Amino acid sequence: MAVNTSAENPLPVGEVSRLIGGWIDRLGAVWVEGQITQLSRRPGAGVVFLTLRDPSYDISVGVTCYRQVFDSVADVVSEGARVVVLAKPEWYAPRGQLSLRAAEIRPVGVGELLARLEQLKKALAAEGLFAPERKKPLPFLPQLIGLVCGRASAAERDVLENARHRWPAVRFEVRNVAVQGVHAVPQVVQAVKELDALEEVDVIIVARGGGSVEDLLPFSDEQLVRAVAGCRTPVVSAIGHEPDNPLLDHVADLRASTPTDAAKKVVPDVGEELERVRQLRDRARRCAQAFVEREERGLAHALARPCMEDPHRMVDERADQVTALVDRARRTLGHLLDRAESELTHTHARVVALSPAATLRRGYAVLQKADGHVVRAPDEVAAGEALRARVAAGEFTVRADGEGPVGTQGS
Repeated sequence: MAVNTSAENPLPVGEVSRLIGGWIDRLGAVWVEGQITQLSRRPGAGVVFLTLRDPSYDISVGVTCYRQVFDSVADVVSEGARVVVLAKPEWYAPRGQLSLRAAEIRPVGVGELLARLEQLKKALAAEGLFAPERKKPLPFLPQLIGLVCGRASAAERDVLENARHRWPAVRFEVRNVAVQGVHAVPQVVQAVKELDALEEVDVIIVARGGGSVEDLLPFSDEQLVRAVAGCRTPVVSAIGHEPDNPLLDHVADLRASTPTDAAKKVVPDVGEELERVRQLRDRARRCAQAFVEREERGLAHALARPCMEDPHRMVDERADQVTALVDRARRTLGHLLDRAESELTHTHARVVALSPAATLRRGYAVLQKADGHVVRAPDEVAAGEALRARVAAGEFTVRADGEGPVGTQGS
């Protein structure tokens, strides 16, 4: 409920604490899940003090319970165990402190943990966080590798030694974090985000040795899975051994069965690469040599052809053919000219024979009237009409007499 206050009408601390206590009392009992980080069982004391922590969000709350409530689970519950508590929130007004009064404590079994992980796995897969198309390829030769692992752990030693044995020039940016317990999730998330923010880091390896299901729970935490899914840098999961399969394996861009396997998959072996280069160089040399030899054989075959041995042979053969064709053309053209000349001579003779000039040379004359009209009949000429007579040697003027046409008389 809201309280009306102002700077002129404030509430005393005690009243605020009393109000908070009233609000909390109305909350009632709730079931709470968390991990026990501190456990205090004083000899002879009737109350047990616990600290219950949420590993994902780094939040803790104090829990108190009667000794008989805790004794029922004392054999299976210790620091680091995950439990479910039925408790009622309580407010301690003198110190302004919130705590939980537990009425029942239940340990979270492995089967229940696995069932919850399976539900979380299905939910995250439905969002597409495990989709293959989200996987980023690893660089062939990373210059700087980010490594998230426990301090002085076997996982750190395996990754560093194997990677440097395969490629001595490789460099690492190491972040040592807690890999189990209540502080594991926030520290691993922070380390991954720090390495992802470094531009020079080419790939990130999250490594841890084997362990129980409870030990590997931080690497199935939803907060860590989402942090890895949001990385721009490729992430390699190297958690535990072959049977272990935390959710980090599904969201990572590459899963390695062990930290040693991660080093082998991330860093190429310098000896193998040198051998591969040598093989490729030999293959290239053989291919180039085979190509040169094939071209040399083709060139020798081309040079062995008759036209290449005697290049002028084709010209000489064609020259004889050209000469024969030219002679044939000349003979054919001569025959055609001779025939045309003979025909022209005959035609000329015929033309000359039929020419009027030839007729005139035989003693004939052509009479023409004054208008140039040729006289063809006696009745075309009038008596006393002047005519022009044309003969072979020239022409002269004649006059018709008055006796009438000669042709008429002769007939």
